Amino acid sequence: MNDTPVIGVLALQGDVREHLIALASADALARPVRRPEELAEVDGLVLPGGESTTMSKLAALFGMLDPLRERIAAGMPVYGTCAGMILLADKILDPRSGQETLGGIDMIVRRNAFGRQNESFEAAVDVAGIDGGPVEGVFIRAPWVESVGAGARVIAEHGGHIVAVRQDNALATSFHPELTGDHRLHAYFTEMVRAAG
Repeated sequence: MNDTPVIGVLALQGDVREHLIALASADALARPVRRPEELAEVDGLVLPGGESTTMSKLAALFGMLDPLRERIAAGMPVYGTCAGMILLADKILDPRSGQETLGGIDMIVRRNAFGRQNESFEAAVDVAGIDGGPVEGVFIRAPWVESVGAGARVIAEHGGHIVAVRQDNALATSFHPELTGDHRLHAYFTEMVRAAG
């Protein structure tokens, strides 16, 4: 891999465009990923927000579940925001019927923990490893992390709840940094991808 990592955004549902823009601003070559052959061409992957049950069903439909699990298990850097965080959890507290996860982070996540759509909010979040003050996070029907296992590191909390976690090459936030114009988390993830390469 050269100095410009190729980072995909899982483009089955959710705010794909915003992540592509944020990654490009962090000096990554960003591209949408829908199929296993596109997944094979990227150095890292963002799992965007959206609806986690729908995303897991679409991933199954597009033949992506197993390839995603294999690449994540093999150490491909991956960053999940909101629904993407749920997909990276090893366990969901209240899964919908038929909902599957990709795993990758030893954490238990509670869906829609911060409330419904009309209870969405923005908040400044201090994230360990991110310089320059708090990150502006947009919480939309956001999950939170109930607990983490020994391998996972809590890197941010909000209101007494865990909202950002890192485990090896996997990163997850409950909130949407791609909706704010603050691209420091995408830059941090891009550095993770560079380091893994």
